[in-house]
Amino acid sequence: MIKKLYYGDNLDILKNHISDEIIDLIYLDPPFNSQVNYNVIFNTPKGEKSEAQITAFEDTWTWNIESERCIQDLKQIRGDLAELLDLLVRTLGKNSLSAYLVMMAIRLVELHRVLKPTGSLYLHCDPTASHYLKMILDIIFEAKNFRNEIIWERSKNRSSISKSLRKAHDVILFYSKSNNYIFNLLYKQLSKASLENYRYEDEKGKYRLVPLLVSGKRNGETGKVWREIDPNKQGKSGMHWVTIPEKLEEYDRQNLIIFSKNNIPNLKYYLEDNSGVPLSDNWYDIPLISSNSKESLGYPTQKPLKLLERIIESSSNENDLILDPFCGCGTAVHASEKLNRQWIGIDITHLAISLIEKRLRDAFSEKYLDNSEDLIKKKTDFFEVEGTPKTLDAAVDLFNRDAYQFQWWAISLVNAQPYQGKKKKGADSGIDGIIYFDDFDSKKSESVIKKIIVSVKGGKNINVSMIRDLRGTMEANNASMGFFITLTSPTKPMIQEAAKAGFYQAGNGKKYPVIQVFSIEGLINGNEEAKYYDLSWGKSTFKQAQKERESNGKQIEINGIY
Repeated sequence: MIKKLYYGDNLDILKNHISDEIIDLIYLDPPFNSQVNYNVIFNTPKGEKSEAQITAFEDTWTWNIESERCIQDLKQIRGDLAELLDLLVRTLGKNSLSAYLVMMAIRLVELHRVLKPTGSLYLHCDPTASHYLKMILDIIFEAKNFRNEIIWERSKNRSSISKSLRKAHDVILFYSKSNNYIFNLLYKQLSKASLENYRYEDEKGKYRLVPLLVSGKRNGETGKVWREIDPNKQGKSGMHWVTIPEKLEEYDRQNLIIFSKNNIPNLKYYLEDNSGVPLSDNWYDIPLISSNSKESLGYPTQKPLKLLERIIESSSNENDLILDPFCGCGTAVHASEKLNRQWIGIDITHLAISLIEKRLRDAFSEKYLDNSEDLIKKKTDFFEVEGTPKTLDAAVDLFNRDAYQFQWWAISLVNAQPYQGKKKKGADSGIDGIIYFDDFDSKKSESVIKKIIVSVKGGKNINVSMIRDLRGTMEANNASMGFFITLTSPTKPMIQEAAKAGFYQAGNGKKYPVIQVFSIEGLINGNEEAKYYDLSWGKSTFKQAQKERESNGKQIEINGIY
């Protein structure tokens, strides 16, 4: 059973970790080349937007040496695709759009490689680049394997734009690897107006009457006389049966035919036999997630769970392996778990990986949660995470490669909310993470939200003054506790200085050190853990994914390979 998250560049992960033809379904929602930086917006316990707006990804592409390298690599593995990209680059110029297309092309070649012959790919994009991406996909998958251009109406906002039509939809390009692909036809529920047509009822249930005679003369079987009724003499210019007389006899034996006063037969069509309306390529019934939706996790470009459930149910079966190489906040992974699929998710930021880990634990708590007596949520081994440090050497390597990613990863070890504030990336406000916890205040006889400030240090010059700085930052920000995380082992003076801060008296009657010092090695191997009392079980720090108590009821009518 494969359930795995990878941290890293999806091109490297695909090449080095995923074998040929093992994936049943791929969904990807890559950046759209929108020239916008997208932030994760964390809320305070009061529901207000905090200063902790973290740049999740920069949707801005630049033509560089990596773009040139991709073109050269494609010449070796897919000459025909390289020719198309060379034409597009010469036509468009070496700019952000051409850089985006080259970045996508080489990854789509790898995604085609890992897909089973019976597999499918759904590429989520917008109209600014969908036509170019379709050209690329037509070469990689062959134009004959294009199945649908799905239009997802993501917004019903009625605001007007002065010099263009309102932009309200995304495009999802659906390709199969071959003509022998998994596809399950789904049905939408009947409208209220359609349900009202079922106005009759008998012991079998509600039904409506469907005419067995329709306009137009026929000379074949459907034009023959049945039960002394000549269809050619019915109506103004003749009619015919909707089926052959043999089938009409079968309907009559089953008591499914009712004759009208003028002896015209009608078929009893029961509501229970109506699967609904077959799904089309116009998806207007799944709205975008609003900021105040229970489903919203504050992640930019988060897609609705129902959208991913529909795609996964359409093109895979239980226990199939689903891949999302741009998994963001993990909606495809969540939907795959909910629908009893295996899954692989890849993302290039530790922020995304840590958010997905938390989302899975929240949503599938019966499988994932192990609560200590201090109500601190722990990770389990229900799914694997690759690429995040498992040893001190790996943590040092991450710090040396990207100190900012190291910081995101480190605060996730104590379940803290990232903090960036109004300062730019790289600036040090003394706060790297925040934890909000809910404790009982005996003086007020009510629960009160309190705050823990988290500071992360990865350099070599770790000293006691940093503990003093943390105490000052706590006082300036009215924090009840402080966590100090260090890549190197803390010194004895640092431990002593932390102890001077004393203890925090919690509502459960226990005392916890006001300042707690952790080494990265201790947090990784489980010898150290954050200790505090939280009545909210972490809900004051992060938006909680809704709990999934059991798998969805299936909407699938037809299963199989087409």
